[in-house]
Amino acid sequence: MLTLHAEAGLDPMHSVISEYAFQATGWLLPASLTLFAAGSALIAEALRRAGMSRWIVVLLLAWGTSMFLIGAFPTDRPGVPLSLSGGIHRYAAFAAFLMMPVAGLLLAQAKIRYAKAVRILSALALGALLMVVVPYVVRMFGIPLSNDDIPAGLTQRVVVVTELGVLALAGLSMLNPLAAQRSQGGVSPVLA
Repeated sequence: MLTLHAEAGLDPMHSVISEYAFQATGWLLPASLTLFAAGSALIAEALRRAGMSRWIVVLLLAWGTSMFLIGAFPTDRPGVPLSLSGGIHRYAAFAAFLMMPVAGLLLAQAKIRYAKAVRILSALALGALLMVVVPYVVRMFGIPLSNDDIPAGLTQRVVVVTELGVLALAGLSMLNPLAAQRSQGGVSPVLA
């Protein structure tokens, strides 16, 4: 994903991430989204084994499924009417953008390691998601608004980065060696 951003030359302030699919190295977008999905599935399984709530596990698996769908169904080129593929892409992205902050808030409530950071990142993701959704609502009322008029790329990137941060902290919460030693005595390595 970082290579794609560095080499494509799109304006990260106004170009949404999905537009990278139309660049020469666009194949990196579905590849990175598939890797995010796989990572989410592995972290979900680790949390399940550690005794985390089923809701958290289901949300992480659903987020991963959404990431896979976002990569498998590319969006439409700018200015083209919404196709079936573009619709699946759009709604899978919205679902993913909503699911990870909810999973993060549940993780923080479960008092995993890094719970405070997870809570902050989840709140930032929800706030940025609101900023992503507002232009769509404005357009629904017939007010013309393009990505050049708003920082659509920036707000979308804030959502993605904060959500990947939540996922990374969920995974890192499983790697505490001291907690793992305590788990042999019955304490979950996720909690600390």
